[in-house]
Amino acid sequence: MLNIALPKGRLGEKVYAMFAAAGYECPSILEPNRKLIFENEEKQVRYFWVKPSDVAIYVERGAADLGVAGKDILLEYEPDIYELLDLGLGKCRMCVAAPKGFHDDGERTLRVATKFTNIAANYYAGIGREIDIIHLNGSIEIAPILGLSNVIVDIVETGTTLKENDLEVVETIVPISARLIANKAGFQFKRAQIEAIQRSLKEQVKKS
Repeated sequence: MLNIALPKGRLGEKVYAMFAAAGYECPSILEPNRKLIFENEEKQVRYFWVKPSDVAIYVERGAADLGVAGKDILLEYEPDIYELLDLGLGKCRMCVAAPKGFHDDGERTLRVATKFTNIAANYYAGIGREIDIIHLNGSIEIAPILGLSNVIVDIVETGTTLKENDLEVVETIVPISARLIANKAGFQFKRAQIEAIQRSLKEQVKKS
């Protein structure tokens, strides 16, 4: 049985649709209920719903053989897993944003508000900029407005929230999308099964 961790929510539903189209359907997952684990013995797959930020943990620790996690999660937590495929879903980007007209003169320590502290630290270390990271869990956009930070590092989809708060993107750090990931040990033991799924999903990505 192949254990597959799916992220709860709209992204997970799209991901499951891809697995179903690949020939690994599990009809009970579409029934209205509160179950979290669903099996199809004929197809030898077991799906379970977990919080998106937890998928990589389930995969890394071996509770799941496969999972789908955002590239932001993989960059932030750096789990010890195999990244097999970019599914092209949930596309957005990790950006530095600042109040309109902001200019970083490079003289003072830059105050950066973010929930992605590892990504921010790695990015600024890469360009040799000294920063003070302020870790926040929500409403990152108000940090520069209230003078808590100079800039923010956050995920940007449409940019609407930034505009509404008079902020603008000043730098794109990395594009983000959903990735198919595998447990390293599970990949060795169930390689044929995992690679068959990977090939089928890859064909769907090419067609989309």
